[in-house]
Amino acid sequence: MKMSRYILIGILLGFILYKSEAVSWFRIYEMFRFQSFHMYGIIGSAVVSGIFIVQLIKRRHLKSAEGKEIVIKDKIRTYPRYLIGGFIFGIGWALAGACPAPMFILLGAGNTVFFVYLVFAMTGTFVYGILRKKIPH
Repeated sequence: MKMSRYILIGILLGFILYKSEAVSWFRIYEMFRFQSFHMYGIIGSAVVSGIFIVQLIKRRHLKSAEGKEIVIKDKIRTYPRYLIGGFIFGIGWALAGACPAPMFILLGAGNTVFFVYLVFAMTGTFVYGILRKKIPH
């Protein structure tokens, strides 16, 4: 029963992303061709909201639902890892036409071809988990 609120939030997020056309292949295509502000507006508002919420958590020492203080560790500033990882993520996003969260939404919307994408995304995550200690970070 404790997980039901997370499932409901996930369903709400999926509904919002679907209705805002954030999971539309055409909208993603427009974004990568710099033809529309639509996706940049959605992503930009998410970044600004994320910055605001993280600062709120850090400054107010907010607690989790279990009553423990939420601690957000600072990132290690090794720029090549972020540039290479971002490049790989962007290539995958551009080739598939969706980033990881929308693949579930599109699958739920009846676009069954995204099952193949899901399999390869999970395989890539699994391989990274195996190779993580051998890859320079």
